[in-house]
Amino acid sequence: MSNAAVRIFVLILAGVLAAPAAETIYQTPPKAIVDALNAAPPPTLSLSPTHQAAIVEQAIAHPTIAELARPMLRLAGLRISSDTNGPHLLPLTVSFSLVRLPGGATSPVLLPAGEHRLSDPVWSPDGKRFAFTDTTAHAIELWTGDTATGRVHRVPGVRINAVIGNSNGPFGRRRPPIEWMPDGRTLLVRLVPQGRGAPPPEPKVPTGPDVQESDGHSGPVRTYEDMLQNAHDEDLFTYYATSQLALVDPVSGKITPVGKPAIFTTAEPSPDGRYFLIEKIHRPFSYLHPFLEFPTDIEIWDRAGRNTHTIANLPLADRIPIEGVRTGPRDAAWLPVSGATLVWVEALDGGDPRAKAAHRDRILTLAAPFTAAPTPIFETEQRFRGLEAFDDGHGALVSDYDRDRRWLRTQLIDLTNPATPAKVVFSRNIQDRYRDPGAPLEHTLPNGHRAIWLDNGAMYLIGAGASPTGDHPFLARYTLSTANTERLFTSGDNVYETPEAVLDSGATRILTRRESPTEAPNYFVRTASGETAVTHYRNPNPELLAVRKELVKYQREDGVLLSFTLYLPPGYKPGTRLPALVWAYPYEYNDASTAGQVSGSPLRFPRLTGHQLLVLAGYALLDNAAMPVIGKPATVNDTYLQQIVMDARAAIGKAASMGVVDPARVAAGGHSYGAFMTANLLAHSDLFRAGLAESGAYNRTLTPFGFQTERRTIWQDPDLYLKMSPFMSADHIKAPILLIHGEADDNPGTFPINSERLYQAVRGNGGTVRLVMLPLEAHAYAARETLEEVLAEELNWMNKYLKTTATGEASR
Repeated sequence: MSNAAVRIFVLILAGVLAAPAAETIYQTPPKAIVDALNAAPPPTLSLSPTHQAAIVEQAIAHPTIAELARPMLRLAGLRISSDTNGPHLLPLTVSFSLVRLPGGATSPVLLPAGEHRLSDPVWSPDGKRFAFTDTTAHAIELWTGDTATGRVHRVPGVRINAVIGNSNGPFGRRRPPIEWMPDGRTLLVRLVPQGRGAPPPEPKVPTGPDVQESDGHSGPVRTYEDMLQNAHDEDLFTYYATSQLALVDPVSGKITPVGKPAIFTTAEPSPDGRYFLIEKIHRPFSYLHPFLEFPTDIEIWDRAGRNTHTIANLPLADRIPIEGVRTGPRDAAWLPVSGATLVWVEALDGGDPRAKAAHRDRILTLAAPFTAAPTPIFETEQRFRGLEAFDDGHGALVSDYDRDRRWLRTQLIDLTNPATPAKVVFSRNIQDRYRDPGAPLEHTLPNGHRAIWLDNGAMYLIGAGASPTGDHPFLARYTLSTANTERLFTSGDNVYETPEAVLDSGATRILTRRESPTEAPNYFVRTASGETAVTHYRNPNPELLAVRKELVKYQREDGVLLSFTLYLPPGYKPGTRLPALVWAYPYEYNDASTAGQVSGSPLRFPRLTGHQLLVLAGYALLDNAAMPVIGKPATVNDTYLQQIVMDARAAIGKAASMGVVDPARVAAGGHSYGAFMTANLLAHSDLFRAGLAESGAYNRTLTPFGFQTERRTIWQDPDLYLKMSPFMSADHIKAPILLIHGEADDNPGTFPINSERLYQAVRGNGGTVRLVMLPLEAHAYAARETLEEVLAEELNWMNKYLKTTATGEASR
């Protein structure tokens, strides 16, 4: 370690005094910003399995700070409402409407008077019914509806436990705590156990110390938030996370318990409805790891809740290498077409990405009655990424990922004849957006499971359609036998239109969501002869149409292609040089060709959010400014600082050359890793007059086992960690920096202490700095009052330090 680094550590140990803190009331920015911030968002659509109906979901823009102030328990990586026995944050959806397709006739779903917070609807396999939850002040209720009539009713005597939803399997979905059985008449739910009693009281007097111990085996762990702290936390977690599985008949109201209560992470019915795939966690818990890494039993139960077969009893996952996986069965799920065949994945390399191995994972299946040995069906050369089965019961797409090349490969395998050679379907750098083929379109089978829709030997693909001119979403048909891809629909040059679903065989009717710089987003049914509007959302802020938006492309000094989206305020006069904000988030790339690809689209509707709203106060915004860091994955960060300075210099230079930005009055801004970037740009360049840094991690010694894509630990390369930490260069941060952080940040690595200590370091070295700690807020700010406060703070900061020229004259 260098002498300079030693001196810095001495300074840290010596400490610096903090300025007196001040508690203020929430501020509000100008009315135009407040109105745009709090406008009702566009509706979302939930399509029935038969495509004959859909539910339009309307949400509010933001919760209030009073909602965030409700009781919350932070346990094992979860944030739990002790009032409702569900997630602390309530759903934002407040109403449903039922729309008939393809005609678009709409009627409201009538609920009793009062406030409602609704989950997404869950459709029965035949589309005749739908279920949802309504979160009240003290419970999560179960409701069901009739698609034909639109009438809904609450199922009495049911209190849902929504603390833990089903874990992801190889089909990439996280299932809710309610779902329809294959019969379409019965719901599998997780209940708060009957008669569980009061929560365990916190001991008034400690019974002893809290102890952790390691036996000498390597166990690197990321810096997780909200972990269990003591025995009382363990008891609380057990109390709130334990649920009772039950089958509920919503018509008769009959409730049939299934098995004994447990902490379930998965409870999924087999396609024939005879069995349940069960994953449940149990003690001993960990104080370093989140709940999904706790000891886990994977079992198959019958409908009576009896364990008919144990797939695995997995210990605590505390020996997983960085970027590695658990050993033993993982990602278990039912094959969607079979009666009851389970599929899962096992590591062949000990779960260690650094180990040399011809194949890293293998896929196995086991069919009812689960008495035979599991059947290996495929081995992946690289790390398994996903399995999607076709609806014919024979084929499946299997993806694996090479982390060194950042390469994603998708192969077609035969589930019924594993000896059939696999066929490569797609293969690309995962960051090569221009070559992204799109995602296969799934549909719901009569048994309620989902599979890739195979329509006359072809599958449908929906993709973003990234290109040098921006995103142009598309629908394509890929024929498996010929590997031929046919574009069926591509969004035009004047609108941004996303295919959402194919409504019939042959794709003669498709559901799309369309928007443009002047057209609010709405859903449409498209046919060869025309289109029918499904929703009728109107622009709540017509004044935003005056905001100018443009995709700008340019080059870094070493030739790397870059881009940003330029926003100019209403009433902008060409030739005027404005003070500006560069908002960005750095990403790592293997090569310049992918780093320079354009992301986003200038054709989106101008529904401004967050920092974008600062445009309404007269600032230019260089949004999503490309900040690539290019190099080999193992060493890419060796030139992190040099590259982000080049990126920033190129962005400012381009905007200045266009005559729209005054290069002497530019602020840098970002959230999370973007805030880390902002502090580093202020410390290692003189390009910016000010900085806005939201919820960043500024001291990499607090994330010693890696961060972002960095694989080296601090003990392997201490100089890198110190060099990249803006905390260690706080004496060089001379431009005024505004630090904002949620007091309840839940993101790994971005502890609130990061902003508190950087504030003290900058202040202690004579810099200009302001620290705003947001009560009750997590990494992503939620409350309306908070969002208004953040915008007011950022606007005040920019007005104070950017509204004057370099000579101190007021800008015009």
